[in-house]
Amino acid sequence: MNLLTIFKVALKSLGRNPVRSFLSCLGIGIGIVAVILAMAIGQGAKTMMVKEISSMGNNLVMVFPERRRTGAVSGGMGQGQTMTAKDAEAIKKELAHLVQGVSPQVRTSVQMMYGAKNWAGNVQGVSTDVLMISNWTVTDGRFFTADEERACARVCAIGTTVRANLFADDENPVGKTIRLKNMTFRVIGVLGSKGANNWGQDQDDVVMAPYTSVQRYLQRSKFQNINMMNLSLITMDDLEEARREVTSLLRQRHHLADYQDNDFETRDTTEIMNTIGSVTGIVGVLLLIFSVITLIVGGIGIMNIMLVSVTERIKEIGLRMSIGATPLSILTQFCLEAIVLATVGGAAGVAVGIGASYAVGALAGWPVLVEVSSAVYAFLISSVVGLFFGFYPAYRASKLNPIDCLRYE
Repeated sequence: MNLLTIFKVALKSLGRNPVRSFLSCLGIGIGIVAVILAMAIGQGAKTMMVKEISSMGNNLVMVFPERRRTGAVSGGMGQGQTMTAKDAEAIKKELAHLVQGVSPQVRTSVQMMYGAKNWAGNVQGVSTDVLMISNWTVTDGRFFTADEERACARVCAIGTTVRANLFADDENPVGKTIRLKNMTFRVIGVLGSKGANNWGQDQDDVVMAPYTSVQRYLQRSKFQNINMMNLSLITMDDLEEARREVTSLLRQRHHLADYQDNDFETRDTTEIMNTIGSVTGIVGVLLLIFSVITLIVGGIGIMNIMLVSVTERIKEIGLRMSIGATPLSILTQFCLEAIVLATVGGAAGVAVGIGASYAVGALAGWPVLVEVSSAVYAFLISSVVGLFFGFYPAYRASKLNPIDCLRYE
């Protein structure tokens, strides 16, 4: 008996019990839906993470000051930060072979007012390099210049969220004057939208002004400390060298002895990506484990149905063997029945899983990404599951004695 004939016999046998066959397919289908969902959520989270990290900056390295005790060793007299904009200028000048842009950054929360409207938000004091470093764009107007930065000009560029809350929809904010902590600043540009980041923070709820202006007019501090600095490397291949050079230069500028710890710390996007990736990886593994368990349950269901089918068809098996069917053909028939059940359930599961993935993404707001390879892998997995769990019942059927089968009641 050739393979095509065996396949037709297997289909006819499955058609005798459509409800049983449907329930067997349903178990595998649910497992495949779980696999598709797990892969879609995992790939979506990974893609969003890469996109989010890319939006943070171009070959970005961040340097943060650490708060250090000053005064006596025991019961120090206070805490201070030693990082200033001069450090950023030194890095840009002396490490030009590694760094293509540097921006000191200071932050403050203020009440913003324009006319009768007001909005509580954040002001970031930055340098002109921030556009290149952090991939910001200006959709209306312009960004401030180096001359305005040096002159502590009271100019700013606003994010789209600030624009929406301070200005009417049909009003162009460029050229208008707003008040930040009771100080007037002229709006010279509107920043392109970036949306929310991985932590749900609205990146467009921001006002950017020269850091010199923020320090003088909004912070009103006699100190020139900065909250952080952002560096853009020429290439991430030089990351380790750049970190060593930055560390050495800052330690020298801060007059740190060999036995003293750094009063700053550096972070880069690869560290952030690895941290977020480890979290999303754990979630993906947990989802995949759940999917595998569901598939195993579905496979056990197929094995159970096939064992029942073998028991019910013992006389049929004996009759086929008595007229010339070989144990191999019996084995092949029952294996094909299991594979057909699994692949039909798998195909339905792939279709439902793709739809469910997009539904979850739309309703829950989760990032999902369904790849063709994921659907193909899931379909192949269903066939393997069917073969694996259907082999034992098929092997058992092929080893039956035809004489005992014909006598079976």
